[in-house]
Amino acid sequence: MEPTAGPVLYRQLQLWDPSLESGQEEEEEEETSELVVPDPRRPQDSSRDEAGGLPGAWARLVAALLLLAVGFSLAVGRLPASSGSAAPPPSGHSHHPGVYHHGGVISPAATCSHLGRELLVAGGNVVDAGVGAALCLAVVHPHATGLGATFWGLFHNSTSGSSTALTPGPARTLAPGLGLPSALPALRLLHAHFGRLPWSRLLVGPATLAQDGFLVDTALAGALAARSTEGLCPLLCHADGTPLGPGARATNPKLAAVLRGAALAPSPDLAGDALLSLLARDLGLRGPSPGPGPTLEPALQLPMPQGILSTTPSPSAGPELLARVEAALRSGGPSPDPCLLVPRAPVTPGSGVLATIDSSGSVLLLTSSLNSSFGSGHLSPSTGVLLSDLVAESASGGWACPLVLHGGSDDTEADVLGLVASGNPVVARVTTRALLSRLAGPQAQAQQQQQQGPTQSPSTCGQGTLLQVAAHAEHAHVSSVPSGCCTFQGF
Repeated sequence: MEPTAGPVLYRQLQLWDPSLESGQEEEEEEETSELVVPDPRRPQDSSRDEAGGLPGAWARLVAALLLLAVGFSLAVGRLPASSGSAAPPPSGHSHHPGVYHHGGVISPAATCSHLGRELLVAGGNVVDAGVGAALCLAVVHPHATGLGATFWGLFHNSTSGSSTALTPGPARTLAPGLGLPSALPALRLLHAHFGRLPWSRLLVGPATLAQDGFLVDTALAGALAARSTEGLCPLLCHADGTPLGPGARATNPKLAAVLRGAALAPSPDLAGDALLSLLARDLGLRGPSPGPGPTLEPALQLPMPQGILSTTPSPSAGPELLARVEAALRSGGPSPDPCLLVPRAPVTPGSGVLATIDSSGSVLLLTSSLNSSFGSGHLSPSTGVLLSDLVAESASGGWACPLVLHGGSDDTEADVLGLVASGNPVVARVTTRALLSRLAGPQAQAQQQQQQGPTQSPSTCGQGTLLQVAAHAEHAHVSSVPSGCCTFQGF
């Protein structure tokens, strides 16, 4: 078509059709091609629009857009649903709660499990997530753990296949009846060797919780209701001296300042120095003399048909755990008595546990203790830290025995299995039973229940908490006994 004066109308791009190709060259250039989708606004035998209608080029453009919309809607209908859609695709799969593609965190406090998950999402590894969650628990669960607590840990590195134990060293006394805090040096040491995120990043969340406040959960409220508030006010009390209940907001700005200061520590040795200086000033002491501190050392190991069992060395219940497992393997299976129930201990250790795992099989298990609920009950006014009563004469760590089973054969239930428990001196017995029951498999467990009758749960036997984590088929699994004791988060 020859150019004419007036507005320029862009010609329609035709849809390609092989059947039209043979005679197309014979058509004159002035002739307008037929639309694949005819324009309903004009007769089919007309080459021009009726008077008063749209110009022919505009009609063709509208028809082309209509065709494009129809084609696009058909194409979208064939695409799989996106990951953010409400309904999963027919070919997709879903998971039970506690099963994650990348990693998971389980702890007694929902706030701390969520904080650990945030560190995983931010690019951290299981050590970053576990240490961050432990520092969070130090703020929101002062009855069970804290910066005044003693820590034990077990880290399995799936890349190297090695397992490393975190040990607190000999219990030391800060003052009569008051244990020397070692939490900050222990956690800083663990992170310095195996963490990925900056150390300061791990303390942002806990410091914010201490400064801005956190909600008292049922675990903390129950511990407060079970004891007098002497020594805990005003931190955990109302103005009238009554203990805070569930849902009340508590703050600890002095502890927030300690955490912010610890974030600047360039080495594990210096992580707790500022805290110790403040504590010494509160107590009118010159300061503790140098002595053995937390260490990292190879885990104790026991080869098993299902893989290699790793746990913590003394001072802990790890050696007892290995002896019990080895004896059970020699005898051909678990003891007929599911848990050998014993009376509740007169003083149950006040302790906290948590676990982190990723789908590759790296695991961090942490357990900590103030020895008693709220430790010594002595609240440092300059630091907001509750000191433990775990002193040299105490049975230091006699109940701590985290374990990791790794390197198993293809027919085992999990590629990597981690168990960590707390709450009773018979925890080694309970953990041994839980491990052997897990290895026995569902069929063996059902057969054993038929022969022996219903068995007691680990929580009944140990009167505490048992956390279980596993990596299997490129997924991370987290759970607990009892099931409602702890919350988990993953992604």
